Amino acid sequence: QDKGTKMTEFWLISAPGEKTCQQTWEKLHAATTKHNNLSTNSKFNIPDLKVGTLDVLVGLSDELAKLDAFVESVVKKVAQYMADVLEDSKDKVQENLLANGGKVHPSQIHPSGLLGQQWQAEHKFYSSSLNTVPFLFIFKGVNQIDNDLKARASAYNNLKGNLQNLERKNAGSLLTRSLADIVKKEDFVLDSEYLVTLLVIVPKLNYNDWVKQYETLAEMVVPRSSNVLFEDQDSYLCNVTLFRKAVDDFKHKAREYKFMVRDFQYNEEEMKADKEEMNRLSTDKKKQFGPLVRWLKVNFSEAFIAWIHVKALRVFVESVLRYGLPVNFQAMLLQPNKKTMKKLREVLYELYKHLDSSAAAIIDATMDIPGLNLSQQEYYPYVYYKIDCNLLEFK
Repeated sequence: QDKGTKMTEFWLISAPGEKTCQQTWEKLHAATTKHNNLSTNSKFNIPDLKVGTLDVLVGLSDELAKLDAFVESVVKKVAQYMADVLEDSKDKVQENLLANGGKVHPSQIHPSGLLGQQWQAEHKFYSSSLNTVPFLFIFKGVNQIDNDLKARASAYNNLKGNLQNLERKNAGSLLTRSLADIVKKEDFVLDSEYLVTLLVIVPKLNYNDWVKQYETLAEMVVPRSSNVLFEDQDSYLCNVTLFRKAVDDFKHKAREYKFMVRDFQYNEEEMKADKEEMNRLSTDKKKQFGPLVRWLKVNFSEAFIAWIHVKALRVFVESVLRYGLPVNFQAMLLQPNKKTMKKLREVLYELYKHLDSSAAAIIDATMDIPGLNLSQQEYYPYVYYKIDCNLLEFK
């Protein structure tokens, strides 16, 4: 698909059956393809559902609107968390966000690919009673995904946070970073009653001063005991050995020359424990990564398909409320071309304005019309719901 002209936005609309529903479909298809293919269209067949009373349908319409918003938020969360988990491989996000067992990318929703077997398998649920079973069935499933996501994300983020903290300790300037991976046992005089080795951060600009001065900064400094152990952009890490009783004097004098003595005790056990902790966290993170990405893939698919089901139920309920009984309408899925969306709206309006004599008035009206929340849902003479997959684009 040409990314330039295709939107990852779909319009799910319905219009009453004319002599036959097929005729409604053909009319729409002809009208939108006559002018430079305004949209890519497909039929969206919804099984016949049992219709309750008008009151039940009106109530259900409100409940489904809430369910729609909830399911959409979970779809977004799972997709966003997939992007977070894949960190540097943002380009891989799209190929992992697939629906229906990896057959459908959200930018190519096709009802047969997405809902085909699903509707059939669950037809029993839907035909039993419109107002309870599918609603609870979808809510329970998606709510479970939402709760699982919170638990899994919390555990993984915790691990990632701890690892980042340790990594941060092992990076940064020589004044603050951990020195465990830099210094070796042989850099120190250990187990001596009188002597001690200090670690000093010497700015590169002052290094010549250090070489000249360090032996005389205090009494009892061991001559030629200083070596450069490590360097970063600005400083050298040097060791120096002296008598214990001269340490305070040495530290004080060193500060005057901008030589900073690091507070550091060589402790092999501690350093080993730090390294092991880092390896453990790193291994844990790698171990959890694969299963987590798999879980996100599977549950993105589940949540996305549930979302399309909710849209389908909304179209059904809305179509019965608008067009009346017996149930006779054709639902259609349009993927508009980016550049001609306005034109597509005009064509649809011409095609269906006869359905609603008050439609023109409503579009211009600023007053509140009962049962119609203009701020949340644009109003057209035909039933219309947007499926916005742009929310799944991660740059």
